[in-house]
Amino acid sequence: MNTTWQILIGNLAIVALVISIWAHIYFRFRLMTDLQTKLAFGAVMGAGTMASMMMSVPLSNGVFIDLRYSLVAISALFGGAPSAILTIPLAVAFRLQMGGAGALDGMISIACVGAVSLTLRVLQKRRKARLADTFILGALVSVTLLATMLVLPAQISAMALQLVGVPAVVLNFGAIVVAGALLLQFEHMALDRDLLTAALTQTPDFQYVKNRDSVFVVVNRNVAEHHHFTSPEAMVGATDFHIATQRRAEVLFAEEQALMRSGEALINKIEPLQQGDTEHWFRTSKVPLRDRDGIVIGLAGVTRDITEERSIERELRANRNMLSHAMSGMSDGFAMYDPKGDLVYANPQYAHLFPLSGVVRVAGFNIRDILRKAVETQERRSFPAEIDEEWIETAARDLHRDKDEEIDLYDGRWLSLRTRMTADGMALVVVSDVTAMKQAEHSLRAVADRMKSLADTDGLTGIVNRRAFDEALALALARSVRERTPLSLLMIDVDRFKAYNDTYGHLAGDECLKAVTDCLRKAARRDTDIVARFGGEEFVVLMPEADEADACRVAEQFRDALHALNLPHTGSEFGRVTASAGIAVKQSRARATTPAEFMQHADEALYDAKRNGRDRISIWESPANARTANG
Repeated sequence: MNTTWQILIGNLAIVALVISIWAHIYFRFRLMTDLQTKLAFGAVMGAGTMASMMMSVPLSNGVFIDLRYSLVAISALFGGAPSAILTIPLAVAFRLQMGGAGALDGMISIACVGAVSLTLRVLQKRRKARLADTFILGALVSVTLLATMLVLPAQISAMALQLVGVPAVVLNFGAIVVAGALLLQFEHMALDRDLLTAALTQTPDFQYVKNRDSVFVVVNRNVAEHHHFTSPEAMVGATDFHIATQRRAEVLFAEEQALMRSGEALINKIEPLQQGDTEHWFRTSKVPLRDRDGIVIGLAGVTRDITEERSIERELRANRNMLSHAMSGMSDGFAMYDPKGDLVYANPQYAHLFPLSGVVRVAGFNIRDILRKAVETQERRSFPAEIDEEWIETAARDLHRDKDEEIDLYDGRWLSLRTRMTADGMALVVVSDVTAMKQAEHSLRAVADRMKSLADTDGLTGIVNRRAFDEALALALARSVRERTPLSLLMIDVDRFKAYNDTYGHLAGDECLKAVTDCLRKAARRDTDIVARFGGEEFVVLMPEADEADACRVAEQFRDALHALNLPHTGSEFGRVTASAGIAVKQSRARATTPAEFMQHADEALYDAKRNGRDRISIWESPANARTANG
């Protein structure tokens, strides 16, 4: 190895030393801003270029070969323009001060290397430099140096390329790669250190490290502020005897020494501490620290103020107890099932409401076990005749949905089950005994049915009244049109009824109307026939699917039955109670007609029977005439 190689390799040591100096400076002044950091980096790299030029290889004509270019390139690549603004002028100024015929060429070379490095920095588009970038930069700088040796006159005259070109290019390339690798490793270490520092200083807990003598060697900001120190550094070197009472410090010291002797960690120790008038609760964990040989050299501790947590726990415990008492005292049953169907909570009433399966309606049993027990004991009256495991599984899955249902038990009681789902998949079931309500409901329904019957029935005669008849007529007409079936309507009026009332009195008149009703019932015997009191002494008979012959037969049977009664009526020309009837018939294929129109036809036929002497039947044919049947 010749002198040139030796000098340049020594120059490489200067580059490594400059990078080490920068690492030391950065950790000392890591609170600097980004711009300040880049400017400081540029200044250090500039100083490094000057140191490199002091140990340069001198050639003839004032030409010097060294590793200044590697530091210029590294400054621009890692520090960008702010760093290069300091490094390049410092390097240029020092080269100018060195003088010689190659001063101008040396300054031009520095500028070219700086320009190439800044160009590569710009092409990175703000991303961080990588190891591959240092190889690219080394290659670009090598090409730039070779170009300047071939182009610049002072270096040509000194035969720089022939004498030291290869060592200078190779070692500048190597210096760039080595310096870049060191900086990247340093940045990685700095990032890890920053993360650890941030984790230690910014955590809300109290974190600290003590040596073998229980002396604080590292504390975070919370520990320092809690014990009224100006900074974490100010607390380093203190012990518990500086921050606690003598008695407590002795206890802590003995506890920590025992921990480090045994090597066993202390996990989640909870203790109260009185601070002024307020009691605070803390949770502390301490672990022994060991060196690479496994020897305990100290301990690390984490303490958390859990005063608020303890307060919340007490409040939750009190609320839980209150809720438990409320649940136990309520008349309804309450149960909570998890997403798997396991019963996690049930008050006593829940099991009490199901006497046959109550033994399994307690926490720990699954809904499938409960269903099997209920089926086995036939607790519900609504169970299907055949029940298998598939039915059990389907019913179990049906638990987890919002629903309201009522079930009837074997003993006649009714239970209401209201199931609601929570956001986390729990099923909440509230069970109420609604037996009294169901009985009241049945009673009300029976009353309503009776009331409806009374509303549809004539109070005197017990047959259908006018309102119910109007509804039946509308339905019968619609069905007749839809199914193309005949429909007949009889309208009956008791002859000279006013005179009957005047002669015999209203009570006798009521009895007379009841007798007429009995005759109509005997005549209209089909289940589909509807006999109704239309009003006063008027009656109607609605006969679905009955033609004219059927209607006439019913009318004649009615007249015969009424004649057979032979009720005296001195106010009548017949000397007895008689009635007239009008018949309207809608044929099966006749056009649709309205109830009012159909009633009008029957009324016109009745009028015709009255006009033609009473006690007779008239059949409606057209508005002009109607056929009349004599008695």
